[in-house]
Formats: sequence, C-alpha cells, structure tokens
Amino acid sequence: MQVAMIKDKIVPVDELEPVYLDRGIYFGDGVYEVVRSYEGRIFALEEHLQRFANSMAGIGIAGVDIERIRTRVRKAFGAADIPNAKIYFHITRGSALREHDWDANSEPNFFLTVMEAPDDKEEKSKGIAVSTHPDWRWKRCDIKSLNLLPNVLARHDAVQKGCVEAIFVDEAGLITEGAASTFFTINGQTMKTAPLTANILPSITRVFAIKAGKNIGLEIIEKSFTPQQACDSDELFIAVTTKDIVPVVKFDGKTIGDGKPGKYTKLLIEEFRSFTV
Repeated sequence: MQVAMIKDKIVPVDELEPVYLDRGIYFGDGVYEVVRSYEGRIFALEEHLQRFANSMAGIGIAGVDIERIRTRVRKAFGAADIPNAKIYFHITRGSALREHDWDANSEPNFFLTVMEAPDDKEEKSKGIAVSTHPDWRWKRCDIKSLNLLPNVLARHDAVQKGCVEAIFVDEAGLITEGAASTFFTINGQTMKTAPLTANILPSITRVFAIKAGKNIGLEIIEKSFTPQQACDSDELFIAVTTKDIVPVVKFDGKTIGDGKPGKYTKLLIEEFRSFTV
C-alpha cells in the first residue's frame, strides 16, 4: 500500500486530499498575481489579468478562462468588503502524484485571498532602508511564477540587517530589481530603472511610476546601473503593487541625500495617487 504522512498521521496515498498533491507545492509549478484596491476600487485589474495570462502562457498552462478569473476576483473582493485591499491569486498546473512531467489533461487549481492592504503611511513619510543581495533567481523572471525562494531568502537577509527590501545585483554587478519591487534612481531631473528583459518582471506599478515621472517632467531612462551609482543618486525609491511609490533613504547603510524622502519622490507619490481615484 502506498502511504503518505501528514504530521504524525499515516494515510493511504489514494485517500489524500488534492491539495497535498498540488504541483505548486512540489515544483512551484504555477503563476500568481497581486492586485491592490483603493477606497473600494480595484486598481489596474485588466493590466494584471493580462500579465497573468502572459505568465500562464509562458509556462504552458492552457484552457483557463480569464473572464472567469476576473469574475472570481470581483466576487471575492465584494464578499470581503475591504476598501483598501491586497488581492492575491494564483493558479497551479493541478494535482497529481509527483512526476516532473505533467498530464496535458490535468485541471488547474485556483486560489485567492483578500486581505487588508499594508499601512504604508510611515514608510512614505520617512522612507525605508534597503540592502543589496546576489540575484539567485531563475532566468525567466518576466514570468510571475511561484518560484520565489531566492526572493524569500533575500528579503529575510534584508530584514536581518534592519532593512525593508532587498535589491538584487546580478553577476555583472548591475542592479536588476527588488525582491518584490521595481527599483528607481533619480539624479537631477532624470529617473532611471533597469530595462525590461527576461530577468526583470514587467511590473504594472513600474508602468504607472514611469507615467507619473513623465507627468511631473522627469526624463525617463531605462538603463542598468551599479550599486555604487545608486548610492551616489539624489533620490531612490521602489515601486510595488501593495504600496505603490515608497522612498528609499538608506542604501546598504549609506544615507541618501539628507536622509528624508526627496522632492521628486514626494511628487511621484502624489501623482500616482491621482491614478487611483
């Protein structure tokens, strides 16, 4: 008899609940999205759903109706009745006995949560500290997959150093992005971030941050840069779905500017807010 053990309980494998056989648990075989709402309105849902569809296509999960996903998101959001919410959802290739290859007829598993969005008022007003970490991720970070162990380890390392976010540095010594964010520098009236490649997530918040930068008169340059160049910048900030624009006032222990959110970052926060009303 084939058996499994859940904590101290032994059960026959053929009696296991499908959740224990999810390929997302075994292999990280799935993709996810995080969406934010502001005062009862879901922000940029269509853009997130399109990226979700792109991620599914990128790993070959087929037959999922995006309209049905949209309906589920809105239904759960309505049921939660949380005006400022963080909506997380993922889909995995399905449940089956552990084998690397998959059955083309397997039924994908869907999961979603609606939670309160984090309170970011203090971070926005005072700024945050970040630290660098080697970029150990796989080579298709443009797919928003469930394979986040390198991100988890990097963020833990940052927290142990008293920081809020980890900033990845690749083998060439260039900054790619944050463990859960896009990273930007501001020098003079120039705003810079790494260009979109296979090792960069096409962040939805990144799109709106760039739009906000253009709206306030900044020149946007998509070009890679080093940690030293980041240290020497006038201002730094991260862009992330759950908090939008967050000033960075300390980078690898070095104070940026006067140690307070810079004038352009403050303007970006205000401009981004105009997109959400």
